[in-house]
Amino acid sequence: MSAQKGAPWHIMAGSRADIAVVEGEGNALYPKLMEFLAISGSARTLSTNTAMLHAVSDIARPEHRISVFDRIGDLPVFSPDLETDPLPDPVRIFIDLIRTSDGLIIASPEYVRAIPGGLKNAIDWLVSRDEIIDKPIALMHGAHRGDDMLAQLRTVLSTVSTRFSNDLFLRFELMKKSPAEIEQQFALPERRQEIDDFLRRFAEFCGQ
Repeated sequence: MSAQKGAPWHIMAGSRADIAVVEGEGNALYPKLMEFLAISGSARTLSTNTAMLHAVSDIARPEHRISVFDRIGDLPVFSPDLETDPLPDPVRIFIDLIRTSDGLIIASPEYVRAIPGGLKNAIDWLVSRDEIIDKPIALMHGAHRGDDMLAQLRTVLSTVSTRFSNDLFLRFELMKKSPAEIEQQFALPERRQEIDDFLRRFAEFCGQ
């Protein structure tokens, strides 16, 4: 599963038959090929966080394949009455993407010093399901502000998943930058190295 800009839900099937095992820091073993799902908490078309996740997907090493879920606004408002089969199609697709991923990377803006409603709604769809319980999760952030939202998000994610990592966090100052400017910034060697290090550490965490 790798990101395809412009494709619905950015889904592509991928074979995992040739996964190798490599040794990471601290002699940790993890699958060489990792399938990450990067979730943008913004419903805005030109979202900074969405552009950041697409840029990360574009420059990730071959062993870190990243799909970007940027359709948070397509999910219906959560209701327990809708949790019966068949689930609404957008919810079913979202849950399938989470199920087949090795780990989640979440990036979100802050709205009124809180988690955006669309992202909280997406998490609400997962609360009573098994897919999120043991799923490794890490955060990225594209702004110098948003600490109140990040604190709330950390509380929520550590509640719904036993494998949310407080230690894995990558932050950039990207506010008011266009997607093209973000791509240019991430092309810099120092930025690429930061991203490589973050993804490598996350892959090791997922393989534990």
